[in-house]
Amino acid sequence: MKIAVLVALMSALLLAGCASGEKKASELLETARFEEKQNNREHATKLYNEIIRKYPTSQASRDAAARLEEIKRIKP
Repeated sequence: MKIAVLVALMSALLLAGCASGEKKASELLETARFEEKQNNREHATKLYNEIIRKYPTSQASRDAAARLEEIKRIKP
């Protein structure tokens, strides 16, 4: 019985951590997009890379990778 409660608690904490990571990744992505709109590509690139490094399985990471590819294609 104690083990089942412990497992349930650990699972809840793990799921909460994942949701929190997705939120942080999305916030960083929003900041990176803002920096890019402000013509601060260097900072945007750093933020996109940080998202990929810290949150590799997130949707934000896939979006960041796509933006980095686009930046490389259009870089003056």
